[in-house]
Amino acid sequence: QVQLVESGGGLVQAGGSLRLSCAASGTIFYIGVSGWYRQAPGNQRELVAIINPGGRTTYVESVKGRFTISRGDAKNMVYLQMNSLKPEDTAVYYCNADIRENRLARLTNYWGQGTQVTVSS
Repeated sequence: QVQLVESGGGLVQAGGSLRLSCAASGTIFYIGVSGWYRQAPGNQRELVAIINPGGRTTYVESVKGRFTISRGDAKNMVYLQMNSLKPEDTAVYYCNADIRENRLARLTNYWGQGTQVTVSS
C-alpha cells in the first residue's frame, strides 16, 4: 500500500527557513506529478507548488521566489524548501502525488497526513 509521509514542519520566526520532506513508500512503479498543498484554519486547501516528472515546476504567486520544490535522487522523495517565511505561510502542509503501483495500474492520487508549519511574527 502506498503511503506519503511528510516531515520537517515546525515553529519558526518570520524570515526564517524550513525544509519539508515527503517520502513515498510501498509498491511504486511510477510517480507522476507531485506537489505540496497547504490549509490554514478556516481556509480551503490551496496549491503551493507542483513538480512534474520532467522537473517542470509551478508555484502559487504568493510563494514565488521564496519556496523551491524539488525531487530527490531516489525519485520517491519530494522536498519543499521554504525561505523568507511569513506569518501568512502558517498552515498544515500536505504532500500529494499521482502514483502508479505497477505497469498495468492506473494513476492514483495520494495525500500525506500533513505537517504543521507555524511562522511567528
